[in-house]
Amino acid sequence: MAEVIIMPKLGFNMDEGQLVKWHKAVGERVKKGEVLFEINTDKTTMPVEATADGTVLKIMLEEGAYAEVFTPIAVVGQDGEDPDAALAAQAGEATAPQPAAALPAASQPAAQQPAPITYEYEVTVIGAGPGGYETAIKAAQMGKKTCIIESTYFGGTCLNVGCIPTKALIKTAELLTEMRKAGEFGIKGVSPDALSVDMKVLQARKGRVVKTLVNGVKALLRGNKVSVVEGRASFVDAHTVSVADKKITSETFIIATGSSVFMPPFIAQEGSNHIITSTEALDLDHVPGSIAVIGGGVIGIEFAYLLSHLGSKVTVLELTDHILPMVDPEISEMAQKRMEAEGVTFYLGAKVQKIRDDAVYYEKDGVQASVQADMVLMAVGRVPNTEGLNAEGIGLEFDRKAIKTDLHMRTNLPNIYAIGDVNGKVMLAHTASHEGMVAVANICGHDEEMNYDRIPSCIYLDPEIACIGLTEEQAKERRGGNVKVGRFRMNGNGKSLVEGDTDGAFKVIVDAELGEILGVHLYGKHVTDMIGEVSVAMTAEATAEEMIHAIHPHPTVNEALGEAFMAAWNGKAINGL
Repeated sequence: MAEVIIMPKLGFNMDEGQLVKWHKAVGERVKKGEVLFEINTDKTTMPVEATADGTVLKIMLEEGAYAEVFTPIAVVGQDGEDPDAALAAQAGEATAPQPAAALPAASQPAAQQPAPITYEYEVTVIGAGPGGYETAIKAAQMGKKTCIIESTYFGGTCLNVGCIPTKALIKTAELLTEMRKAGEFGIKGVSPDALSVDMKVLQARKGRVVKTLVNGVKALLRGNKVSVVEGRASFVDAHTVSVADKKITSETFIIATGSSVFMPPFIAQEGSNHIITSTEALDLDHVPGSIAVIGGGVIGIEFAYLLSHLGSKVTVLELTDHILPMVDPEISEMAQKRMEAEGVTFYLGAKVQKIRDDAVYYEKDGVQASVQADMVLMAVGRVPNTEGLNAEGIGLEFDRKAIKTDLHMRTNLPNIYAIGDVNGKVMLAHTASHEGMVAVANICGHDEEMNYDRIPSCIYLDPEIACIGLTEEQAKERRGGNVKVGRFRMNGNGKSLVEGDTDGAFKVIVDAELGEILGVHLYGKHVTDMIGEVSVAMTAEATAEEMIHAIHPHPTVNEALGEAFMAAWNGKAINGL
């Protein structure tokens, strides 16, 4: 009778094992007492011996893969025996003793235990945006049998209707602006008035960029052996989702369904309007003569910059008293003044009440006013995507509209995690990706927590803005005013002068006693490519003094960072008065 070999339980706390190496292949003979395979437990690698003479008839677990204890992984028997019949017989013997497992060398048989519940997948990710697809790949790389479910488009909002297409359009706007200044750099033959943008060609280029990246995501998933299911997932229970007419079971789920544009119900719409969101703005086939942007956050300000440089007359209406709330106000005010000099109009503290016939009606300082425009861009935020998920139906807890998680990214149901915009913590693609890494680590038995104090933000204007950590006001509140602040203006930076743009400044906030980096806010050329240095420094708990002693190359815009830390810690920069 053929013997079904199972993953042995070699320790009290062992729930699964990793097949490290098969010492015999299918069709090869094995003798009793001969090492058949090796497994990794949570502590060590152990050889497992065959319990009888026979031929390896079937192997179900590949080298490097994981299996729960007592899961069938191979069949050993005599030549001509049917391994599938042996497996079927084992499955049907509910009341019979478990088939004898291969015995680990120098050990006694494990006590008989009931077969564990098995699922189709170990990890299933719902949503294939940046957070979702990278999380699925990481889970697969950790040896987990992984599935990803996507309802709309791979790459999510970021790759399709967010970060990437926006930057593709902004690149064209920047080139147009630079070419108009060609004469300042000694270039003849360029007539600024003759320059224009072919929106059809621009949109085609944007489409190619998006398509390349989306195809890359699909290739990465295939290459990492992640099973892909297309359709909308809805929870049946904590271990099952339905996708169309198919049921998928999984030991763990990671919800990464992202967010959608928020359309505020408190802003009335009357008459005939041309209201667009960021999604429609990315597909414009012409540049509107004028546009009113409702919202002064990152999305609103980037589109205000983009459309103004393409030729629109732009008006921004923001409810609070400053734009870009995550940026230190000293820096965001510089950006606002630059945009105003380039023709953008700002109304801060403006409470929008309604839109009627493309006129935005608002109240500011007790006075009613309105702005007429050809189009209105609604950019007041985003809301987590949970519609159709049946998250409430299976008992998931919410924090307002977001799925509630702890710092391990777990929900109140221990086998379900939620990452990215859907948990409402920090709606940034790179936050979602890192939350996914934390979730996978915890699924794999580690104990990792997410740190939300060191997440960089980037705003793609010209010059760019990048920031991480606390603003000056926040730092003073948390440290009782015991902070030092350093500033370095770009007019003291040689590379910025070479670039032809000395607007902007670097601002750093550090603890006055320890030199701990509390916040960094950069406004200058290429700063989105520099903020990663500060993220590494903060993660490594580097101090202001260590940042000063880190040698920054010359001539670069980046060397202004060391100057700003000098200004904060030593009281004065070298190249600034």
